[in-house]
Amino acid sequence: MATARSWKIASEIGDAVIRASRNPNRRWYGPHMAAAVRAISERITLVDFVLEIRDARIPLSSEYELLTKVSPFPSKRIIVLNKMELADPLELKTCMDYFEERNYLSYAVNSHNKECVKQFLNFLQSQVRELHKAGHTSHTTTMMLLGIPNVGKSALANSLHQIGRISAAEKGKLKHTTVSAQPGDTKDIMSLKIGSHPNVYVLDTPGIFPPTLLDTEICSKLALTGAIPDDIVGKIELARFFLTILNSSNVYKKWAKLCKSQDLRESLSNGTSMSDTKRKRQYPTDHTQDFIVYHVRRVLYETISAFDGELEDDISMGNLIETQFAALRTVLRVSEEASEFADLTVASKILNLYRTGRLGHYTLEHVSAVAKS
Repeated sequence: MATARSWKIASEIGDAVIRASRNPNRRWYGPHMAAAVRAISERITLVDFVLEIRDARIPLSSEYELLTKVSPFPSKRIIVLNKMELADPLELKTCMDYFEERNYLSYAVNSHNKECVKQFLNFLQSQVRELHKAGHTSHTTTMMLLGIPNVGKSALANSLHQIGRISAAEKGKLKHTTVSAQPGDTKDIMSLKIGSHPNVYVLDTPGIFPPTLLDTEICSKLALTGAIPDDIVGKIELARFFLTILNSSNVYKKWAKLCKSQDLRESLSNGTSMSDTKRKRQYPTDHTQDFIVYHVRRVLYETISAFDGELEDDISMGNLIETQFAALRTVLRVSEEASEFADLTVASKILNLYRTGRLGHYTLEHVSAVAKS
């Protein structure tokens, strides 16, 4: 897969984010972030564990910069690679090995998978037991979740809280933290209980960026994965960036069978399932429906396979993406009457499918390359 820096569009997106970070109006770094930094700095010396939540798709670019300024580090740090279900499994394994070689404790998790969160909670409880063996005498253990915006801290905190509750009495006193797809929605530090005997609490904190960002490559990855509000760059540009990555990868080749099965193609065109007699109701305007996703994959496969230009050339890549946008308007049922908003509608739906893993698993950076440099 081509790296983000290989493409002109990545540089343009990165530059747009940097300009926004320098905007005196602080469109994405507001007063709440400055206040959160102070609150976190005051409390971090009091917790037993720091869980640094990162996005598994960008395990290096999603590093929490504030931690580099805490010295000496008072707590045990665990790097938690969330959204593992969206990352390339082989790249994720390489990343875990990379951290292990550097004596960093890490764990990969899918905060929306109950069994996966349960295993993670068991891992955390084993770390607590080790802490007590080492002489920790308090009956309460605290863990602070830290991370940049939109890496899934609140979703993970809620999942740990749900699974960690023990007695029926506790169920009536549950306190949840807000989960949102928009970066920066968590404003306050929230304490949630995830274990008893001994008591274990997690502190969910707001996502924090440094006041300014400087690296265009990192910024482009943060924007594509949703860590930065889409309106800073624009959904159309972000969708073009994703299609650039898809077109230069081998992921689309896995969809070849969608074009080889005429029965499947005819079935999908009618919005029906070949074998499911109790199929779910189909909604042609809902782009998350399976038959629409199949159509999107098929069209992307066909447009890439039929392209005879040079994919390493920015202009040729742009021409391919224009062809794909045109084809996707039909697949995604975008009305011709709304032509001025057609590309925005297509871009919004493609970004959603990418960010929910419906168009493949992508890791946007390779730790193996970093290790060699």
